[in-house]
Amino acid sequence: MKLFVANIEESINEFVLESIFARFGEVISTKIVYDRITYESKGYAFVEMAKKEDALKAIESLNDKDLKGKKLVIKEADEKRR
Repeated sequence: MKLFVANIEESINEFVLESIFARFGEVISTKIVYDRITYESKGYAFVEMAKKEDALKAIESLNDKDLKGKKLVIKEADEKRR
């Protein structure tokens, strides 16, 4: 299950984000979105977890929780429409 994670503090990198979600189960991928010109974090990411149950636990536990002074916003990612 792919999750959309928003309101990420700029100093958080993919390794840190993956380790936070790995407490709830296997993480398949972690991708923080960066500006193509400045290479600064846009403040959101996508985390894909192997099991839906683990992803739902992560949402329940981490959504609206403080991480380095910002409250995370986590929900199921909308798949791109082609």
